[in-house]
Amino acid sequence: MIQLKVGVCQILVTENKEENLLSARSAVKKASENGATFVVLPECFNCPYGTQYFCDYAETIDMSTPGKSISALSAMAKEASKLILVVESKFGFLGSIPEVEESTGKYYNTCTVWNTSGELVAVHRKVHLYDVDVPNKAKFKESDVLSPGNKLTTFETRKFPEMAMIAARQGCVAMIYPGAFNTRTYPLHWEMLLRASPAQNLSATYDAWGHSMIVGPDGTVVCRSEFEETTVYAEIGKFSKQFRL
Repeated sequence: MIQLKVGVCQILVTENKEENLLSARSAVKKASENGATFVVLPECFNCPYGTQYFCDYAETIDMSTPGKSISALSAMAKEASKLILVVESKFGFLGSIPEVEESTGKYYNTCTVWNTSGELVAVHRKVHLYDVDVPNKAKFKESDVLSPGNKLTTFETRKFPEMAMIAARQGCVAMIYPGAFNTRTYPLHWEMLLRASPAQNLSATYDAWGHSMIVGPDGTVVCRSEFEETTVYAEIGKFSKQFRL
């Protein structure tokens, strides 16, 4: 049975990319020092969450010519490996940034996964883009700027449980959803959505809601944060032994 201590980092994001990367580095370093073997950064952690920002902050996901965020993520992974005593294949971390694909000119909300050698081991482009228009409350359309990906899984995908069901049948022990959830449309929905998927399967101009959570296979909230910058932790293996998908 896989044993992981997951650290979910919640950081304050500003319009200064360098400051955001330093905040992310500090959060990853602290989580690693506290024994986390898998660290999760927020959705679009390197820039304010808004369609007016995505193009200016976007980078290519190319290790041959890495941008600031990609270089920083690789360095964070290497630094973390010096702080914890784990087998390399059992450590990793991920975070989402705006991506531009130079060959097509398309933009994506892209999550990258790294190992302790600083190697990029997986890339996911957000599939279900967030479009909402609530009169007098919120209007936001990711699709005005971003294109959808075709693989698993960031933020809006939590609303589509079929993907989690398929992953569970293939032996997946945890689903990770980085999300920049807003304060206008989803204070009531956030916890419900996070708890519903595991329960079903038994296993600025934009104000982020925060409230990062780690949820057990039965929908129980194991740990949660509030609005402040912080990191929450949980040991995944303990819950995998108690429940079977």
